[in-house]
Amino acid sequence: MANEPVVTVSIEGDVAHVVIDNPPVNATSTAVRQGLAEAVAAVKGARVAVLRCNGRSFVAGGDMSEFDAPPVEPHLPDVVQMIEDSAVPFVAVMHGNVLGGGFEIAMGCAWRIATKGTGFGLPEVNVGLIPGAGGTQRLPRLIGMDAAIDITCSGKIVKADEMLALGGIDIVAEDLDAAVTDFLADLPARPVAVRQRDVAGFADDLLETKRVALTKRAKGQQSPLENLTALQWATEPFEVGQPKERARHLELRQSAESRALRHAFFAERQVAKPQAIKGATPRDIEKVAVVGGGLMGAGIAVSALNAGLNVTLIERDDEAAKGADERVRGLLEGAVKRGKMSAETLEARMRAFRAVSDYAEAAEVDLAVEAVFEDMGVKQQVFASLAAVMDKNAILATNTSYLDPMQIFDGIANPDRCLGLHFFSPAHIMKLLEIVKTPHTSAEVLATGFALGKRMRKVSVLSGICDGFIGNRMLTAYRRAADYLLADGAMPYQVDAAMRKVGMPMGPYEVQDLTGLQIAWANRKRQAETRDPNERYVTIADEMCERGRLGQRTGKGWYSYEDSNRTPHRDPDVEALVAEYSAKQGITRRTFSDEGISGRLLAVLANEGARIVEEGIAERDSDVDIVKLHGYGFPRWRGGPMRYAEETTLKKTKEFMSLVAVESPNSWIIAEKLNAV
Repeated sequence: MANEPVVTVSIEGDVAHVVIDNPPVNATSTAVRQGLAEAVAAVKGARVAVLRCNGRSFVAGGDMSEFDAPPVEPHLPDVVQMIEDSAVPFVAVMHGNVLGGGFEIAMGCAWRIATKGTGFGLPEVNVGLIPGAGGTQRLPRLIGMDAAIDITCSGKIVKADEMLALGGIDIVAEDLDAAVTDFLADLPARPVAVRQRDVAGFADDLLETKRVALTKRAKGQQSPLENLTALQWATEPFEVGQPKERARHLELRQSAESRALRHAFFAERQVAKPQAIKGATPRDIEKVAVVGGGLMGAGIAVSALNAGLNVTLIERDDEAAKGADERVRGLLEGAVKRGKMSAETLEARMRAFRAVSDYAEAAEVDLAVEAVFEDMGVKQQVFASLAAVMDKNAILATNTSYLDPMQIFDGIANPDRCLGLHFFSPAHIMKLLEIVKTPHTSAEVLATGFALGKRMRKVSVLSGICDGFIGNRMLTAYRRAADYLLADGAMPYQVDAAMRKVGMPMGPYEVQDLTGLQIAWANRKRQAETRDPNERYVTIADEMCERGRLGQRTGKGWYSYEDSNRTPHRDPDVEALVAEYSAKQGITRRTFSDEGISGRLLAVLANEGARIVEEGIAERDSDVDIVKLHGYGFPRWRGGPMRYAEETTLKKTKEFMSLVAVESPNSWIIAEKLNAV
């Protein structure tokens, strides 16, 4: 019932039992904090208090829904200190995950006992914050400064055995109840409270080394460096460092970075529940067919195998099937080499896999997905062959990046079973999955796609049909705007540098060289017949491709690649080609600032995203953000292009977009959302 307490206390003999029950992850909400404060008083007179949590986890963080409101007493740092100062010592008995405020509570306890496999961490850095209840002040005192920096500045989760070795917990047990019983039977002397312990600081040169490494890895995100600073306060008396930590934590809650990262956190949960599948029950999927055994098909197969599915991969002939088998095994062996999978698990995966050359082998599968060449005729033939052997209700999915699924599935019986499952390469690593709905796709089939994505540990986003769906449509607009900048005065290296400066891991031309220019070239040729003749079209990229400059694989693209590690080098031939194009078009080249470049390109992304939402291709702005975060490297700490446009004001975005439209007349449609500003 709603009025039941989330923290209860019971006394058995001289042992008090304090239990938190605040589903789903026992977050440190106001009710939990209040309950714990009352529990400290309620355990008075006991020999020891045992703190546990019901459900699948110990306290696994704070209640972020409270972060936009003023803090409400009792504050978590005060509650942790109440536990630490209690006349009755507390022992934290932990399972699942012990994260953020949960770890801070555990560090306030006299002892810590965990079941094997329990995860520990201070992940506040992932939402633009530092801990706010003594995490940066107690953890270095508990496990040392070096390990505390490693954990806190990265947000990584450390398993119980490692935390035991670091000295952060006292016991790791297979049988948690038995371990607690034995521990209480022979209770050791109460240790010195963590906050009262000493911590060794870092030498200035070592600290600077850490700072440089964090700065490089953060790519503009400030919270890792904020955590590094806060950890250094642990070398001061606790009563000095802890208030500083709390004050900075509260300040950072209002920062643009934290708001953006919290937006991403909530958007990831929202995007998994589109209105289109509300009330629908997904089908059970156990057997999957993948058609095409290239890099994409093999990656999809590995994703399915890692999800515990049986996979049949279909290739055009026996030789190709053998190559696909080797490719799948090679991807799994790579996971073994990286320590992500055991050799035994690899063999179990391969027992659930077979590569064949006969479509008849797909007769019993629940779902088939094609991953063949991006050609309409080829894809149509694949589905005609699948439909001939599969059950008439079995699900058919296309992995197309740009083509219209309605044409791909034309003539297939029961079109309500057809949808797009657009994976991103490499499919066994990339988290994004665009689930494409046709006008005929049933809610049940869509729900099955989302359930499959979740099982594969993908971040799934619903998309309607348009050229390129959500992500690639925006990418096309982004690249087109970048090419206009080249024609008008910028060089590839300047555009790339400007976008890295705002947090992109790579600029648009570096990315093209990495992925290959030929795919976008083929797409531009496909679009030529339907392109508005009044739209500005820059041919620089086409000329690059005609000269065989197709990217890193050919040693030359927008940059030259002279060494084995594929480091991009400015190429005078490319810069001459760009300048020659401008001259032939009668364009007087001009200088663009970094802010002018990034402002234009970010505005184009936000504008195209807004149009996608207005057209009903995406359900909401946050869906667009998630696509760009997980598929295209948009900096998470900016929240996505739609969130960034809101943060920097839509007025500023409109100003840049209006400038872009004036510079290239008849080439842009400004979204209603921006026009309304």
